[in-house]
Amino acid sequence: MSTSNPVRHLPNLITAARFLLTALMAVLLMCEQTRSMGFAAWLVFSIAAASDWVDGYVARRYEAVTVLGKLMDPLADKVLVTAALIMLIPLDRLPAWIAVVILTREMMVTGLRGVASASGIVVAASGLGKFKSIMQYIGLGTLIFPLGVVPIPCLHQIGLVLIYAALVLTVWSGLDYFYKLRRVFLEA
Repeated sequence: MSTSNPVRHLPNLITAARFLLTALMAVLLMCEQTRSMGFAAWLVFSIAAASDWVDGYVARRYEAVTVLGKLMDPLADKVLVTAALIMLIPLDRLPAWIAVVILTREMMVTGLRGVASASGIVVAASGLGKFKSIMQYIGLGTLIFPLGVVPIPCLHQIGLVLIYAALVLTVWSGLDYFYKLRRVFLEA
């Protein structure tokens, strides 16, 4: 990577914006959920979720991958998902146990990646993990979207079905990470 690369810091700026958008989304979800407030929360969440793809694309396309980006990008993703899960519980749009299972998996895989990294093993995101993230984003976005804006009376039920699918993928991909990295735990 050349230091003269004009977009060198752009992916990290996009990632930083995701942290700010996450905070804004949380504030919007704390407010009374009128149609306009719910739509604003959904829009902010959607932009933040899309920025996950954008920062990675820009980093790879313009050879602007940095150590900071490798650390902060997955952290920003986890903070966004965590905030959305937690904020949906008091709105009665998500059972708390689902948030606990998803967040537990995220913490365990993050810990596993840290142990693997300390052992010199690089753990790239799997295709299953990426699909899990997409399902989480779509499900959470559907649950955040305000009722009554579109003529779909069971929109939040659809969102719950998507979150249940994401939950299955979350557990499955977590088990897959542990299986693939079992040698980290089996070393003498």
